[in-house]
Amino acid sequence: MLRKGLDTFYRLLMAGAAVAMVAAFSCVMLGIADRQFALGLRGLDAYAGYAVAAALFLALPGTLQKGEHIRVTLLLQRVPAAWRTGLEWWCLVGGSLLAAMLAFYAVRLVWLSWLTHDVSPASDATPLWLPQLAMALGCIGLAVGLLDSALSRAAGLRFELNAGAEAAHVE
Repeated sequence: MLRKGLDTFYRLLMAGAAVAMVAAFSCVMLGIADRQFALGLRGLDAYAGYAVAAALFLALPGTLQKGEHIRVTLLLQRVPAAWRTGLEWWCLVGGSLLAAMLAFYAVRLVWLSWLTHDVSPASDATPLWLPQLAMALGCIGLAVGLLDSALSRAAGLRFELNAGAEAAHVE
């Protein structure tokens, strides 16, 4: 039941990232139309930036669970299995701690922006806690995802969900 809930959480955040990408595209297209036809729309550049940032942060936990994050495997491929296990644990524990700290400070930033009524200096004057909320949700999701990966690894499951896949060679 917990596994199903976590998977639903990751999917919802990924759906939010998809919506944010469509919003970014829409803002860019409206901005182009505004420049061509002088529609008088303001703040579209800022909204496109907010949407791109939201897409990036909201997609973090889903891409982690799918094994799609860019990772450096050069070292892991060349060390003995005992070292590899230790390095994977170091990455999982260290990543979980860093992600938890990032989530804490992202939530704190949203809270402080809300308390101080901080607004964007751009022409849109958006309350900054609104776009920062997507960042905080993504950071919380990443922390939960890394902890989920660590607990799955402790239960004997593999850390890399697509471990059989060869790393992409893009040189």
